[in-house]
Amino acid sequence: MTETLATLPLSTAQENPLLRPWQTPFETPPFDEIRPEHFLPAFEQAFADHAAEVAAITHDPAAPDFANTITALERSGRLLNKVSAVFYDLVSAHSNPAILEIDKEVSPRMARHWNPILMNAVLFGRIAMLHENRKTLGLTGEQLRLLERTYTRFHRAGAGLDEAAKVRMAEINERLAHLGTSFSHHLLGDEQEWFMELGEGDLAGLPGSFVASARAAAEERGMAGKAIVTLSRSAVETFLKTSARRDLREKVFRAFAARGDNGNANDNNATIVEILALREETAKILGFPTYAAYRLEDSMAKTPDAVRSLLERVWKPARARALADRDELQALIAQEGGNFALAPWDWRYYAEKLRQAKANFDDSAIKPYLVLDHMVEAAFDCATRLFGITFTERKDIPVWHPDVRIWEVKGRDGRHKALFYGDYFARPSKRSGAWMTSLRDQQKLDGAVAPLIINVCNFAKGADGAPALLSPDDARTLFHELGHGLHGMLSDVTYPSLSGTSVFTDFVELPSQLYEHWQERPEVLQRFARHYQTGEPLPDDLLKRFLAARKFNQGFATVEFVSSALIDLEFHTQPASASRDVRAFEQAELEKIGMPAEIVLRHRPTQFGHIFSGDHYASGYYSYMWSEVMDADAFGAFEEAGDIFDPATAKRLHDDIYSSGGSRDPEEAYIAFRGREPEPDALLRRRGLLEESEAA
Repeated sequence: MTETLATLPLSTAQENPLLRPWQTPFETPPFDEIRPEHFLPAFEQAFADHAAEVAAITHDPAAPDFANTITALERSGRLLNKVSAVFYDLVSAHSNPAILEIDKEVSPRMARHWNPILMNAVLFGRIAMLHENRKTLGLTGEQLRLLERTYTRFHRAGAGLDEAAKVRMAEINERLAHLGTSFSHHLLGDEQEWFMELGEGDLAGLPGSFVASARAAAEERGMAGKAIVTLSRSAVETFLKTSARRDLREKVFRAFAARGDNGNANDNNATIVEILALREETAKILGFPTYAAYRLEDSMAKTPDAVRSLLERVWKPARARALADRDELQALIAQEGGNFALAPWDWRYYAEKLRQAKANFDDSAIKPYLVLDHMVEAAFDCATRLFGITFTERKDIPVWHPDVRIWEVKGRDGRHKALFYGDYFARPSKRSGAWMTSLRDQQKLDGAVAPLIINVCNFAKGADGAPALLSPDDARTLFHELGHGLHGMLSDVTYPSLSGTSVFTDFVELPSQLYEHWQERPEVLQRFARHYQTGEPLPDDLLKRFLAARKFNQGFATVEFVSSALIDLEFHTQPASASRDVRAFEQAELEKIGMPAEIVLRHRPTQFGHIFSGDHYASGYYSYMWSEVMDADAFGAFEEAGDIFDPATAKRLHDDIYSSGGSRDPEEAYIAFRGREPEPDALLRRRGLLEESEAA
């Protein structure tokens, strides 16, 4: 018989490291002791503890007040948070078959645990009573925000529904949890199973650093002496930009674009259809016309129309620019004697050639100067200059993989503030992409709790001891994720639910995207971009060409993104019945917006983990662009001050954005920092998509 959560005997605290206090530096997870078999008993104990804590709040005979209801809820579930954080870090960053099997069981069990809590009528009654009388309770600003967010969370989960509707909602939530897990496992399966071996005759055009990384990737898979291309986005992008072999570019592109859409055991089409139908049913039960209307009500944007309006404002100039670029690329092919029409697997290759011709710049020229360790140092230095924090590497803290590095972060006062984990290299056990998460969030409810913040990336490793070299996109990703990391590390709130990145989805990308601006500043690059062999600084001429080339191909990049955001919106505004054939729906929507045939969605539906692995970005992929309006405008505050490290501006940025977490309304927080609402055209200007006549 397969052991389940219900049948597995509980390990004793002594036997199970997840169930005993951690005697490690800063009480960090003892990854060197934790085994897959520890998770199910730990989850079982955590579910039981949390259920008992919630029952005690629900049945408290005393009249509801902020302390016995809202604060008590904040204190509940600590063991569950602790076990979940460790488990989901491993699921994403260092999985194995045992972990993935446990995930299949834990995900629906998690929904089964939360459903009766979030739909508990008695508990919701206590919260609603406090919410009704909130102005008379003498609460602080943060307490009032917490009460409003708690009420909203329960209300939107269906706590006010009748019993039959609650039963159905619970069934839906459990099924959606299962489907989201299946989606991400399928995607990981397709990514792990595919690789393309490179023979000696297949290397034309590929930079030496890429070939070295391809050999390292082969070694990682037990194929020492070979070289392989994997489906990591970082590897695919570089290959498509540089490989002179059109046949191989097509092969790699098609494999990348087909993830989750291969008609095999990892196919995600049926999963998407069921997810969309269940989301639509959820929205209807809760009284919303569409799932997008339901999701966006609790966001800065508020409505699907507001999202569509932003995306269409950007789409028109981006598409026009992409079509003009397409014609130039086709002319370049003809010029070289090519007798073929530009295809999606050609765009990056010829765009790179055109950039070299126009701006006299290509990524491979700057890559030797973008050493991973130096870029990490640069990202840390910017944080020190802006916020006064320092980073010191620690070697005495357990990690989940030997590649993971840890730094202790201290504040201006020299006191411990956080630990930062950097897990930078691609490996088969890690899902693709880059993300920030935490093992513990900052809070001050019962004494100061310092956060444990993680950045995960998928950069290619250098081979044979050579340092890892980053593309400009990789370097931007590094800064982006540290921006999220700083949002977690600088958090200064009392209540855990409002900590760090616990903000609206269309606000959460502001701190990360804003931080990218420092990566491409001459003041930063001149200091930290040094040749990996000679140590020579980045030559001024190359720096100027790099900065001039930044706006190149922005039509393509913007079309690729905005089309994905529009598809996400359409999936969740149209009836679910319209997308029963996912491929046909994708095609119809792309035709409707006039998608250039030579460009493919940044995320085709079957690999769109942002919106289908869970619901965090469902109807919310636009958030990156919504935040970009703010980040382009926000960096303007430093430019206006005449110093990208201006102390007064940096202090406002720290106080109003990075440290406040979810403790204040995001619109209010932004206006406090900038002194006004964001100026929407800042985004188009930054991307070079705003004609001067339009700006007048």
